[in-house]
Amino acid sequence: MTTTRLAPFSLRSIAVPAFGPALMFSLGEGAILPVVALSARDLGASVAGAALIVTLIGLGSWFFNLPASLITLKFGERWAIVGAAAASAVALAAAAVAPLVPGGLWVLAAAMVVVGMAASVFSLARQKYLTEAVPVVLRARALSTLGGVNRIGIFIGPFVGAAVMQFAGISGAYWAGVVAMAAAAAVSVTIPDLEAKPLPADGVPPQQPTLRSIAVSHAGVFLSVGAGVLLLSALRASRQAVIPLWADHLGLDPTQASLIYGISGAIDMLVFYPAGKLMDRKGRQWVAVPSTFIMGTAMLLIPLSTGFVSLMLAALLIGFGNGISSGLNMTLGADFSPDNGRGQFLGIWRFMADAGATGGPVLLSAVTAVVSLGAGVAATGVIGFAAAAVFAVTIPRLKHRRNY
Repeated sequence: MTTTRLAPFSLRSIAVPAFGPALMFSLGEGAILPVVALSARDLGASVAGAALIVTLIGLGSWFFNLPASLITLKFGERWAIVGAAAASAVALAAAAVAPLVPGGLWVLAAAMVVVGMAASVFSLARQKYLTEAVPVVLRARALSTLGGVNRIGIFIGPFVGAAVMQFAGISGAYWAGVVAMAAAAAVSVTIPDLEAKPLPADGVPPQQPTLRSIAVSHAGVFLSVGAGVLLLSALRASRQAVIPLWADHLGLDPTQASLIYGISGAIDMLVFYPAGKLMDRKGRQWVAVPSTFIMGTAMLLIPLSTGFVSLMLAALLIGFGNGISSGLNMTLGADFSPDNGRGQFLGIWRFMADAGATGGPVLLSAVTAVVSLGAGVAATGVIGFAAAAVFAVTIPRLKHRRNY
């Protein structure tokens, strides 16, 4: 679908319906993430089992990316977003009452899988909507803003959950998530429909390609730029574990580790819009290459840190590098996606990104187990340099590239 515009487009015209649901959905996720493992432990799970239940959110999202593209195609972007937010609200309500029902641990596990599946549909549908609703000259700014809004929600969500838990106990975090998800669904109903793409001269709509045909016809993109996206996602996911692990390695107390992590996250949130503007005006390489190089360098500096200050400086560098890459994966996916089959393309694209997000921490864990934590962190840094090299070679130097 392509929107025909007769007047200059402004992001403000779709700000609330486009970014409001994303803020609410990510706030709901942020509210529950710190307590899922604790809930599992309270329900009798072992430490390993609690960690697995937390992982189910990511696994549900990863494996549901391809079905999510078909759901979005069938029901349209708006109703896919509404349905995903509503399904997540129901799942979080089930998680809240899990301690009160038989087999509560299984209820919690199933709820986390549904949250991950819903997140997959929600994310793909909103990315597809913005790709088609926003002119290409503003695309990176729109998708970087979307990425930044997600980070803001994840950042403030735990504080909202903590506030509610003061009155309602650990289940309060889930009820806060229910309210946020319900608000996301309600606001999503106001998303304006996109105008349908004009039919060909013969009046017969083009046949929708299959996931398989898109994978074959765009194999060159998936194996080149897609490889860079996979590496970037692995780097991003690994950084979330590296900072607290190295803080513990240095003997810093949990408060200091949390402070470093939080300030790094704050820097991360402050630079998303300028980065999107740079991508729109100069090209995607101007952000893709520096961001991954900066994060790779910061990862190599972490094993050299010896205390609070030096680790803080490295963490700030990671936050800056990750912040300027906000929306990069989505922007590149939008750039290379075809008009006919965009949903299927984005489903495969997100599947690859989530594969990287899953594999990055696994690599960190494996190298740490075999060699040392410092070696594991350094290996993660090498991923950053590899991603920078891939992006430098594979991203076209044109400002905008469509229908590859």
